[in-house]
Amino acid sequence: MTYSGRVTVGGPADVHELKDLMITKVAVGPMDNNAYLLRCRATDEQLLIDAADDAGTLLGTIGDDGIASVVTTHRHGDHWQALAEVVAATGARTHAGREDAAGIPVPTDVMVDDGDTVRVGRVELTARHLVGHTPGSIALVYDDPHGHPHVFTGDCLFPGGPGRTTRPEDFTSLMSDLEAKVFVLPDETWIYPGHGNDTTLGAERPHLGEWHERGW
Repeated sequence: MTYSGRVTVGGPADVHELKDLMITKVAVGPMDNNAYLLRCRATDEQLLIDAADDAGTLLGTIGDDGIASVVTTHRHGDHWQALAEVVAATGARTHAGREDAAGIPVPTDVMVDDGDTVRVGRVELTARHLVGHTPGSIALVYDDPHGHPHVFTGDCLFPGGPGRTTRPEDFTSLMSDLEAKVFVLPDETWIYPGHGNDTTLGAERPHLGEWHERGW
């Protein structure tokens, strides 16, 4: 089956099979949040990005092998509703951006800063701190040695624009960080957002000027 990145709450997961990494995408909760289960194909270790909601669905997706880690992309409540239950069931270590950790009501084991490495088995992901949607939002970049990069952007980048900001200075900050840390990657880079369908940097790059002009 070809991966599409289109999932619906209550519907089946979609699986993106890379040479070294399997990425399972599932939608959960009343805000149609995306959660991503990453599995190292060499070791079978797993990592979950955003225990957003519906712990039953997430634990069913995780399966009997459990997870070693769960990464919360940012502090907004719709991204951690199932975190406590998932951690209790799996014993996973928790990761979050340093500036957002205090706003997540489950203790953070690993404070993540810009440029830090987050590992799942033999696979390495690079954290990028993107300021604007929240003070401590992080994206995770997997630079696939056999292909193009893959970026899990949380709510910082979607098809059609950056994540929501409430002040002009937050928008300016988020756009600056996106352009300096994400849009430096090639057009083929696959984007996995916190809600909705996936996209690529090539699809979004031509619209950067429009986003700046509209201011959101």
